Amino acid sequence: MKRLKPLTAFSAFSIVLLTMPLGHAAVILLQNALGKEHVALAGVLLGFAGAGLLLAGLFASKELMATLLGMFGALFTWSGWIEIGFEYYARRLGIEPVMQNGVVVTRAEYLLMPSSVGFFAIIMLYYLFGVRSGCRFFLWFQRLLRFDSRLGAGRSSRNVAMVTFMEFNVLLWGFYLLLLFAYDERFAGDRHPVTYFIAFGSLLWSVLLFVKLLKISNLAYAIRYAIPTVLIFWNFVEILGRWNVFTEIWIEPSKYVLEIALMTLVLLILMFSVLFGAKGKQKSEAKQV
Repeated sequence: MKRLKPLTAFSAFSIVLLTMPLGHAAVILLQNALGKEHVALAGVLLGFAGAGLLLAGLFASKELMATLLGMFGALFTWSGWIEIGFEYYARRLGIEPVMQNGVVVTRAEYLLMPSSVGFFAIIMLYYLFGVRSGCRFFLWFQRLLRFDSRLGAGRSSRNVAMVTFMEFNVLLWGFYLLLLFAYDERFAGDRHPVTYFIAFGSLLWSVLLFVKLLKISNLAYAIRYAIPTVLIFWNFVEILGRWNVFTEIWIEPSKYVLEIALMTLVLLILMFSVLFGAKGKQKSEAKQV
């Protein structure tokens, strides 16, 4: 089993990592394909598709399947109801993107997103003071404030799909806000020391989390642990893209069809391998019994 832990970690990390650029690319392709007139309806339907995946995950009997359905449900609802939703209202209100040297550096919908920081703060109040979660950061903060004794002796049982769904959405939302405030010249700026600290601090943090991920043998739990690991690492990727260190091919997927197709193929191969691998393991265990 110890030999399988690195393979489990790399599989989990790769699956979550590939969903990030492919999710970006899918939204942009959808916007370009349908045009401005129909993209809002497509966003609503995409969000409902994500909600359907979540509901399927709530009733899934296998932990791995529930985890994957929760994660992709979150990706679909975020892409449809959040990203495309903000894009619709940014266009409707006539908000222009931020340009530098004739290139879009911050899309118009992301200029609206910081206005949701109050809602994010309300969610954080719930997780910090309203529930005993499984997040080590929240648990540490509750102990620091000596608030953990007021939350009861233990956590209430929760569905794996919902835990994954909320973890993905809340972390993605929080880090979007962090980067958008960091890029804002009124607060810091993309070349400000604060942004450098976020970039390399996120890289270091993600490496530390990945070291812990290597010790996990349960694939479903590894995928859930890989979500914060990847999203924290993605801060570093996003900032490097902002600094023009590399080309973000998922921003213009129509120009990099081959690369996007190869990434999609790798993701599908990983998904099928872990799903069929889990089924094969279950059958072998059943035969042994």
